[in-house]
Amino acid sequence: QVQLVESGGGLVQAGGSLRLSCAASGRTFSGYGMGWFRQAPGKEREFVASIDWNNGRTNYADSVKGRFTISRDTAKNTMYLQMNILKLDDTAVYYCNHASDWGQGTQVTVSS
Repeated sequence: QVQLVESGGGLVQAGGSLRLSCAASGRTFSGYGMGWFRQAPGKEREFVASIDWNNGRTNYADSVKGRFTISRDTAKNTMYLQMNILKLDDTAVYYCNHASDWGQGTQVTVSS
């Protein structure tokens, strides 16, 4: 089993930036694909971005393209999500994902 711990959420004004981190640990952690998902109140969990652990190839939801950047530090087994030009609609709990494992989530709140 892989343990995933997110950090970096908080309250930010619209147009601002935040950087989320996801630290992975566990004997079975093997990289492959990792990603970020989010869930807003009353809505289903949705895909935000993913990254191939081996080659760094990335994929983004259309709603965040050009504003969010996913990256990873393989030496630290840590994944990041740099979020810029934040919008009110970005308010959600953000979850780190690796295969069937999920982190506990970190709250991101964007205010006007």
